[in-house]
Amino acid sequence: MVATPTKAKYDIKDINLAAQGRQRIEWAAREMPVVRQLQERFAKEKPLEGIRLTACCHVTTETANLAIALKAAGADALLIASNPLSTQDDVAACLVADYDIPVYAIKGEDNATYHRHVQTALDHRPNIIIDDGSDVVATLIKERQHQMEDIIGTTEETTTGIVRLVAMLKDGVLTFPAMNVNDADTKHFFDNRYGTGQSTLDGIIRATNVLLAGKVAVVAGYGWCGKGVAMRARGLGANVIVTEIDPVRAIEAAMDGFRVMPMAEAAKQGDVFVTVTGNKHVIRPEHFEVMKDGAMVCNSGHFDIEIDLKSLGAKATEVKEVRNFTQKYTLPNGKAIVVLGEGRLINLAAAEGHPSAVMDMSFANQALACEYLVKNKGKLEPGIYNIPKELDQEIASLKLKAMGIEIDTLTPEQNEYINSWTVGT
Repeated sequence: MVATPTKAKYDIKDINLAAQGRQRIEWAAREMPVVRQLQERFAKEKPLEGIRLTACCHVTTETANLAIALKAAGADALLIASNPLSTQDDVAACLVADYDIPVYAIKGEDNATYHRHVQTALDHRPNIIIDDGSDVVATLIKERQHQMEDIIGTTEETTTGIVRLVAMLKDGVLTFPAMNVNDADTKHFFDNRYGTGQSTLDGIIRATNVLLAGKVAVVAGYGWCGKGVAMRARGLGANVIVTEIDPVRAIEAAMDGFRVMPMAEAAKQGDVFVTVTGNKHVIRPEHFEVMKDGAMVCNSGHFDIEIDLKSLGAKATEVKEVRNFTQKYTLPNGKAIVVLGEGRLINLAAAEGHPSAVMDMSFANQALACEYLVKNKGKLEPGIYNIPKELDQEIASLKLKAMGIEIDTLTPEQNEYINSWTVGT
């Protein structure tokens, strides 16, 4: 049921975009049956009643359905953007106007506005933080120590954010439990691989209208996101090169049929470059120098530091926007490097992010992780916790049911065999 709007504070582009946003949120909901089922249960049980919740996420139609489910669960929820270019302004307007959910997010907001919104998120004095990259948690620890006692826990859904949480734990500054949503099977197997794979190529094509068939596509990183991008690029006819620092992943890429080489060599051959590593300066000045004239570079990792754009900009004699989300950097040697989406997440900067069907499982994990933290308040030591196996299985079962797919179950004899050591061959 749509809530009656109140004079909730917000910072969005245009409240008059709400009707358009409502249509798109409802369209996404058609492909999110698991979140819908959780919302129906939450509305009856109110597991988050009285909980102040801050979510730092990409403000998309899929996130909107998560936010609506969390409010149905009783949460006092506030939403900010986790990336300056990922906000869908009509979605933000609808959440404010129709659901009375405070939103602080504007597509294209500058860094100062983004950091101000992070402070606003913490002014909410959250008990639960849903983070995407751990910026809110990091700011809390560095600047808001007096609020630490309010925190029940946090959830994190990106590899970059988990890396930061691990570093916090190692340094002894993470004093509350964190749920590792990113590594849930129903998240990274599907969201990272199929979601990132499809949406990244979607963003590249929308920004450039380039034909990928016959092009040399270089994918930096062969984690689950890199696997998805490489797989989808090959499916569109690209000749794919993978660069890696991990020998095991490099072998896997080679056995999956991709060429594997250092970026220094790949830079000479690539037509399109996609970084999905979670690290910084994966593409650097020495790589720009040997790239083909007109080579296109973009990023599908969380932060905009994977491509060293500061160095590229300092070296360029001209920077010109040639299409939406497409900038041409002309170098002193006359060659041009084309940067897509300002080096930010190309799938959200130039497209609409992951398809709703895959985010259904990811956001079901987020919702259940919040419920788990509240149910176990005071029982979990500071640390990083995986989503319990039974919750992962529940999400998968709900998704299969919604897809009309049935699977086998073990017979009593099979169950005894697989749990016994006394029966051999």
